[in-house]
Amino acid sequence: MSGWMSPVVGLVALAAAVAPVRAEVTDPARAARMMVVAADPRAVEAALDVLREGGGAVDAAIAAQMVLNVVEPQSSGIGGGGFLVYYDAETHAVTSYDGRETAPAAAGPDLFLKPDGTPMEFLDAVVGGRSVGVPGLLRMLDLAHQDHGWLDWERLFEPAYGLAYRGFEVSPRLAASIAETERMDADQGTAALFLTADGTPVPAGATIKAPDLGNTLYDVAKNGAKEFYDRAVIPLDIVRSVQRYEPNPGALSLDDIAAYRAVRRPAVCGPYRVWIVCGMGPPSSGGVAVLQILGALERFDLAALGPESPAANHLIAEASRLAFADRNAYVADPDFVPVPVAGLIDPGYVAARSRLIDPARAMGEAAPGEPPGKQGGLAPMDGGEGRASTTHISVVDADGNAVALTSSIEGPFGSRLMAWSFMLNNELTDFSFEPEIHGVPVANRVEPGKRPRSSMAPTIVMTRDGALVLVIGSPGGSRIIGYVAQAIVAILDWGLDPQAAVALPHVLNRNGATELESGTRAEALAEPLAALGHEIGLKPMASGLNVILVTPDGLLGGADPRREGVAMGQ
Repeated sequence: MSGWMSPVVGLVALAAAVAPVRAEVTDPARAARMMVVAADPRAVEAALDVLREGGGAVDAAIAAQMVLNVVEPQSSGIGGGGFLVYYDAETHAVTSYDGRETAPAAAGPDLFLKPDGTPMEFLDAVVGGRSVGVPGLLRMLDLAHQDHGWLDWERLFEPAYGLAYRGFEVSPRLAASIAETERMDADQGTAALFLTADGTPVPAGATIKAPDLGNTLYDVAKNGAKEFYDRAVIPLDIVRSVQRYEPNPGALSLDDIAAYRAVRRPAVCGPYRVWIVCGMGPPSSGGVAVLQILGALERFDLAALGPESPAANHLIAEASRLAFADRNAYVADPDFVPVPVAGLIDPGYVAARSRLIDPARAMGEAAPGEPPGKQGGLAPMDGGEGRASTTHISVVDADGNAVALTSSIEGPFGSRLMAWSFMLNNELTDFSFEPEIHGVPVANRVEPGKRPRSSMAPTIVMTRDGALVLVIGSPGGSRIIGYVAQAIVAILDWGLDPQAAVALPHVLNRNGATELESGTRAEALAEPLAALGHEIGLKPMASGLNVILVTPDGLLGGADPRREGVAMGQ
């Protein structure tokens, strides 16, 4: 393993060959002891201040997340949910926390069916109360803080509510998101905050003040997560927003909110070459699918092929087909569906699936396999996860503990509904709209209290003896799986530093067309991949990979140039 973690020397040739979306490949951020990578510099600064005061990785992640709630409201916040993976430097234990939203008790399999029994149009389902699940983010962060927090909960909210009270400058990405998102005038509060008096989008550089959001964050800081779930004011406003919206009301109730619980779940871990990769298990498909992709690639010498070779990208696409076939058939909320996690990542099963990959020819649409432990029959069906927004935070603290936190309100500005100046999610559209196929139930169908399947993939990589190597994750809907798997390969197999890895043009497959990131050097792969039998699609891909790599000489960080994030440390 000597030298594999060192920064790559001589990236000039790679930079000339691979054109990232927003900027030239730059050197990674460097730090000796601690680092934060997140989607906005204001969130990173807040988290670093917490680390400098002696806070731990969970404390810093909470501080960053609360600031993102204010300055990146289109992506995540307390009206949504998320997943957190924690690495303990002393014990080498990896724990995952499930803060995924839940369906209301009154929701049933027909939630997204029209009166004639056909599925609703996606946007019609998104906008309004029907799509809103019980928010889980605060309960999850509270649980992780109870286990691993070092500073007072109240301290972690100060930067966020300060920004909400004082006002914050609208970034170019936020302004673009406001301008591009449909039905921003669906809710009076949303329109008042993000549209000008004449109904036009608030421009970049303008200042937004959100005193109601400041009050909400201040109250939660003072009184804890129970302020959000158990007291009258905030839950009542959520329920009113959801139930009173016409023409698409929801059934979320005060009882649903009070009953919500975050869950500690075992991390899903497996080997990849000389490393151990740990991620989030169901109801997220991210951890299982990333491990399946990596496991299927292990028999190939990717290092010899290189990041721009058609051969390497063909193999990654084929491994991804197989993972998505299994994901769509088997992965859902494990409290409702028997998910054969151990079987899906079993080395023997993954090796057998890998043998379906022909290095000389694309296989076309893959069928799901028969993993050990499979119980009964479930119909394959993809969920919504359409124009997902989402955010990711990576943290390493001074003691070497780490957090990978991916959180979301699903679509840009979620359901477009607001309560006390925070956006409410539309995560229920991540369920499959059709509850059954030919009389066979769909694993990810809507059920009361159920958590919709996700593709979020906060990931920790370690050496075989438990030393921290990599903290990684990304937004991007179901493409998250491909983004994270590709970046892991780029760092571990191709030796790219984190900044070069996150800037690499994307090539992925979700068991359909092989998607190439438009406007990048990935387009040059279209012809050779088509010659191997791939159907090709050119797509813009707004990933937000945020990565920290541990090396013998300190920490290296990379922030995706497609967004506005930064990596900083000391």
